Amino acid sequence: MKRKQNKESAQEHRKCMMSRREFLMYSGAVAGSASVVSVTLFPGTAQARQTQARVVGYPRTLVAKLSEMKTNEPLYFNYPDNGPNSRAILVKMGVQAGGGIGDKQDVVAFSLMCTHQGGPLDGQYKVVGEHRVLGQCPFHLSTFDMRRHGIIVSGQAYESLPQVLLEQDGDNVYAVGIMGLLFGRTDNIIAIQEA
Repeated sequence: MKRKQNKESAQEHRKCMMSRREFLMYSGAVAGSASVVSVTLFPGTAQARQTQARVVGYPRTLVAKLSEMKTNEPLYFNYPDNGPNSRAILVKMGVQAGGGIGDKQDVVAFSLMCTHQGGPLDGQYKVVGEHRVLGQCPFHLSTFDMRRHGIIVSGQAYESLPQVLLEQDGDNVYAVGIMGLLFGRTDNIIAIQEA
């Protein structure tokens, strides 16, 4: 008996899938100040529908001047606050990256806490040919690909490194949000308690 081969293209198969990034964007599971907007889920498919999405407010924080950044020389800052595990790296990598800003889309920022057990990644930025990585983590050797939204490429970690979302306004580089949850937190934003 001859089996019928599935001739569905990858593009057609993708129509019924939702990526992790799309899920996180639509789920609204992050805490903070929020508003509700209407979005269309699964556009162009039979499952397309309008739904309410939660938009989380993060502080817009100036982190650098683009003209002062040097290729492959990281800058360090805290974001989204000065709370625990908020240390981050900003780097102009000289090669295009997912989520990158600037003329070459090569300026990105990430948390410096390994997603496995919170190992510090300070001083672990490496350039290997066209590759730009953070790691190895001193705890269990996890390494993350900075060109592809901080995905894990080796080691014990099982989640991508949280990417700090950036915005360019003229020569200014602002941190405006976080894609992913910072290690050791239940929320990325610490609520300010009024006395």
